[in-house]
Amino acid sequence: MIWDLLLTGGSPGDVAVRDGRIAAIGDLPRTARSVVDVTGCLVTPGLIDVHTHVGPGYWGIDPDPIAWRTGVTTWVDAGSAGAYTAAGLRAVARASTVRVHALLNISAVGLAGRTGESRDLTNCDVPLAIDTIQADRELFHGVKVRIDRETVGDNGVEPLRRGLAAAEACGVPVMVHIGTAPPALDEVLDLLRPGDLVTHCASGIAAPLGPAVRDAAARGVLLDLGHGSGGFAFDILEAQLDAGLRPYTISTDLHARSLHGPVFDLPTTMAKLLACGVTLPEVIAAVTEHPARALALPGGSLTAGDPADFAIFEVRPEPLTVVDAHRQTRVSPVRLLNRATYVAGRPLPPRLPAAPAPWIPLTDTQRAALARREHDIRALLATPLVGVDGLAEQFPRTS
Repeated sequence: MIWDLLLTGGSPGDVAVRDGRIAAIGDLPRTARSVVDVTGCLVTPGLIDVHTHVGPGYWGIDPDPIAWRTGVTTWVDAGSAGAYTAAGLRAVARASTVRVHALLNISAVGLAGRTGESRDLTNCDVPLAIDTIQADRELFHGVKVRIDRETVGDNGVEPLRRGLAAAEACGVPVMVHIGTAPPALDEVLDLLRPGDLVTHCASGIAAPLGPAVRDAAARGVLLDLGHGSGGFAFDILEAQLDAGLRPYTISTDLHARSLHGPVFDLPTTMAKLLACGVTLPEVIAAVTEHPARALALPGGSLTAGDPADFAIFEVRPEPLTVVDAHRQTRVSPVRLLNRATYVAGRPLPPRLPAAPAPWIPLTDTQRAALARREHDIRALLATPLVGVDGLAEQFPRTS
């Protein structure tokens, strides 16, 4: 058999691709139309980020200009769209090179604005949410509910109750955002079922360290990192790790106000877990196998028959200083440098990102960094053998 693509020399072994899917893994003959030498690199399934915002609205970003340089091939939009705005998210999913799935916001207006979507309970229409999910099960894999003082106003946990009712009817999980009380964190956690997800699980704002968090984890509630612009603190994560609590999924909550810092991307977020002592195999599982299992998504493993989505990393043994959402710093023992990203067996080409939306505040340092990145990407587009940040391409781009 002649394969379409063979990635050879990487860890954990050679990977062959045919018709957009993994055909074989192991020590394989070089009988492929395109052979790419990735010797010395770590080959992982395409990364899955279970908390992003790629739908239209205040928070949304374009995934493709980020995916090619980070290895993230599956983007789960976490509540940008509600029932009223689902059509806009469908358009984004159709237009994207990467795979886009979603959690439907229980508020039908979604995240058109910064916050407040569940202050009017008429927006939290359970039958409408059920109908929207059932009409597009390929796109929607769960329900998203944001529970914090600004979002729900005086409605407490009622939006969460409605989100759980819709999710129960559809047989999907709920992802709940935790933040500034009220409602009390314990009241939120006590409602969750096995398989539901708590995002911002190491939030320095909600500080989820009490018995309710341990009880929730013990009954099968899943902890999701959900870094974001304010949802992650090193000291909270370290206290959870000391208590035996680990994020089941590592996600970025990447959106228009976290993309340029403090999050940047998923490999940088992964390095923050490495800096806290989580092992590399655990970190890889939390961005591949675990999110695929949590939301019943395709991919997540290097198994014959799975989609041929790959992230190829150089794991460089050198210290990397990383920062959380509260300007605390730690040092990762390694740097994860993405060298190529494949979706359905095809490499993603470099893409220039759009300019930040006019309502996004940026510092002078951020603007300078964006200008440098644009310069580097333009140089890469003009000269394919020169990589971003001046790093040489280690293997050719194939078509």
